[in-house]
Amino acid sequence: MSKPSSPFTKEQLLPQEEMIEVAKKKGKLFIGIPKETSYQEKRVCLTPDAVAALTAHGHRVLLESNAGIGASFTDREYSEAGAEITKDTTKVFGCPIILKVEPPSLEELEHINPQTVLISALQLKTQSKGYFQELAKKRITALGFEFIRDADGAYPAVRALSEIAGTAAVLIASELMSSATQGSGLMMGNISGVPPVEVVIVGAGTVGEFAARSAIGLGANVKIFDNSITKLRCIQTNMGRPLYTSTIQPKNLLKALRRCDVVIGAVRGKNRSPIIVSETMVERMKKGAVIIDVSIDMGGCFETSEVTSHDHPTFEKHGVVHYCVPNIPSRYAKTSSLSISNIFTPYLLQIGDEGGIENAVRFDRGLKSGLYFYHGILTSKSIADWFDLSYRDINLLIF
Repeated sequence: MSKPSSPFTKEQLLPQEEMIEVAKKKGKLFIGIPKETSYQEKRVCLTPDAVAALTAHGHRVLLESNAGIGASFTDREYSEAGAEITKDTTKVFGCPIILKVEPPSLEELEHINPQTVLISALQLKTQSKGYFQELAKKRITALGFEFIRDADGAYPAVRALSEIAGTAAVLIASELMSSATQGSGLMMGNISGVPPVEVVIVGAGTVGEFAARSAIGLGANVKIFDNSITKLRCIQTNMGRPLYTSTIQPKNLLKALRRCDVVIGAVRGKNRSPIIVSETMVERMKKGAVIIDVSIDMGGCFETSEVTSHDHPTFEKHGVVHYCVPNIPSRYAKTSSLSISNIFTPYLLQIGDEGGIENAVRFDRGLKSGLYFYHGILTSKSIADWFDLSYRDINLLIF
């Protein structure tokens, strides 16, 4: 007697896996943007257009009155974009998410509520142990935007500000050479029949590359020095043209420095910029030559460098004009603000879409690399080593 045939196949009778879809719950962010109080800091984290994008997604932005005025953004523009404006600083610092360019001062930290999310620059070299102890006491979660990485492993905020600093260095040098500022009276312009201005760039990173682009664009002769052959090769590839490049050998460097009209220092170090140009080398430069030390925020790469401000940006030593302002991008506050805002806005929208900072850093390794405090627990080894503090691996805190 034959078996009755089954209406189901063998595969259909086997237990099947069931896929359960877990919907992410989107979060509504409440972001506070206080006015920057650091000396000569005119930048702001979000432009009115960025605020409009955030409020369109249902997020709230509370802005301290005149926070964008240094970057030529008015309260009215922010209000029309959907931001709430207040003159109460404490109210802004009471928001669950605080967004700043410069890290908050110890006085400002007093206004911040426990469990707040702080997104700002960290500027490790300017911090004190007390700053991190205060963050721990308030159980704050903090992101340093200069440590955030993108999909390629690069640091988008650092690169953006380095692009501005490199371009600015050449524009500032051009200004300092003009007769109006009692300079040498030379012009970058590749004028027919006139020998071009000689520019030496020490450091072939992002600052060096954008300084070279600007100087070449203005018709200058450019020489680039760096000890990394890879960086020198990259800069030639990125520029798409042959350039004078050299490793940092004292004889070659001195020869270039004696002939140049402008020298731009853009060398970074681990804890401090190495001194590449000695005082003896500066003494042998042309009278009226210009030094722009972009590395001054890390100590400077010229032995003769001393920190200056935007109010009194230059001094003269051995007949050479020195420009050593640490915060060059703030000189172009609107461009810098647009650049920072372009970086912040997608991250903020992502944090909202993921349902908060915890989910966002769980799924985004680049964002996680910017996290240095998590609910009052230090998660950065470099900060722990620098200030002799204990830390925990963020991967053991966020699963």
